[in-house]
Amino acid sequence: MKRLISVVLILAMILCCSACGGNEEQKANSSSDAASDKSTAPISNQEKESEKNNTEENKGEVLSKILVAYFSATGTTKSLAEYAADILNADIYEIVPQDPYTDEDLTYYTGGRADKEQNDPSVRPAISGSVKDMSQYDTVLIGYPIWHGQAPKIIYTFLESYDFSGKTILPFCTSHSSGIGSSANNLHSLVTGANWLDGKRFAAGTSKEEIERWLDENNIKPNEAPASAEIGKFDFEKKTVLLNSGYEMPIMGMGTYSLSDEECYKSVTALLESGGRLIDTAYMYGNEAAVGRAVRDSDVPREEIFVITKIYPSEQFANPEKAIQNALDKLDIGYIDMMLLHHPGENDVKAYLAMEKFVEDGKIHSIGLSNWYVEELEEFLPQVNITPALVQNEIHPYYQENDVIPYIQNLGIVVQGWYPFGGRGHTSELLGDSVISEIAEAHDVTSAQVILRWNLQKGVVVIPGSSNPDHIRENLDLFGFELTDEEMQQINGLDRHEKHDWY
Repeated sequence: MKRLISVVLILAMILCCSACGGNEEQKANSSSDAASDKSTAPISNQEKESEKNNTEENKGEVLSKILVAYFSATGTTKSLAEYAADILNADIYEIVPQDPYTDEDLTYYTGGRADKEQNDPSVRPAISGSVKDMSQYDTVLIGYPIWHGQAPKIIYTFLESYDFSGKTILPFCTSHSSGIGSSANNLHSLVTGANWLDGKRFAAGTSKEEIERWLDENNIKPNEAPASAEIGKFDFEKKTVLLNSGYEMPIMGMGTYSLSDEECYKSVTALLESGGRLIDTAYMYGNEAAVGRAVRDSDVPREEIFVITKIYPSEQFANPEKAIQNALDKLDIGYIDMMLLHHPGENDVKAYLAMEKFVEDGKIHSIGLSNWYVEELEEFLPQVNITPALVQNEIHPYYQENDVIPYIQNLGIVVQGWYPFGGRGHTSELLGDSVISEIAEAHDVTSAQVILRWNLQKGVVVIPGSSNPDHIRENLDLFGFELTDEEMQQINGLDRHEKHDWY
């Protein structure tokens, strides 16, 4: 919870600072700062859940509500504030001056309005509008530009207008060169009874990725998942899906089952060089270290890569903390994007609850299950606190799971398929199936691409395995064609309910 609160505060401050950074620190865009319905009251992403979030406990943890408040004269801070609010699923409030600043007001060292305000300790510019019910927030991010080495006096007005007792406040600023320095200390002196966190300065042009990285480094996470209507929806432009944990995951990647150490390293390297970003490994594959080495050696930023690993029943489930730490150490990539239980077994609930603790600590971002079906899920889910973000099962045209997939998806859980080409001893038959071959010929693609595209259009994430760089590239090239409804039905008709592995 503290992570979420901190994140929101940090992001909001970052946004505000960036808006006034660089050469535009004191040049206001009066139209962008003008009062509007959206800027004079918080834009609430959490309105429907506010009462619940403030009065109930969610699996033992009281939900926090976050506000990102910012002042921007040029739009830089605004964009950063929007990044923060989006990442944290927070409400956003723009601090708008009742008397908007003009370009002349904001020109440095001319004796203009901003110069006079910053030199007069008693000045408190009036704010247009107000936050509706500040008491509902327990975390507030405050963003602002640096003017003459300090926060604009309108930030002083904002802080003196509300009771922040018991709240967590995280400041951030944007500037051309000045750090947050004494500006945060001076603001802190205006607030009593709050948990005031150390802030940070950001340059103009700070990216959303940089903010996310900073939040991850500070172990700050969103306090609740985005709107449920978006969860599980495939974005074919971004080639990602939104998980119920609030993180985005690529919808196609590569599995590393049966790949030896060096072979795995080369394959993961080929995947990353080809634009792939999703990698599936496991303790039982014996190649977590190779995956981690390839990720570390890549020029691709860590935050763009999504690594899934799994812990195995028996010994690992019996001592899950040790097993999880072992995976973190072997991968050595800072954190694990997704950890799964490999399949049901004794102590599986114990192991899952241990993964939940590592999520709370920020060492694992999302957790899920592999080889869980309807009956297993019905028994398992009531015993855990965090709903799995992913269930990974065997899925291919000869074993389609048409009853299981919608059941899982209706729970807000993303489905991922392993053995998309049928698995050991069945790949040649499936790729050579006449129905699939004819569809592939019609689209001038391969049978493998048809099968993978069929999965994607069913809402199933794909992780085909390969050590062949050409095949790895081919398995990522799935967006230049689309299967028709008739073609989807033709492939659906191939279902034999034929499982090719024992899980």
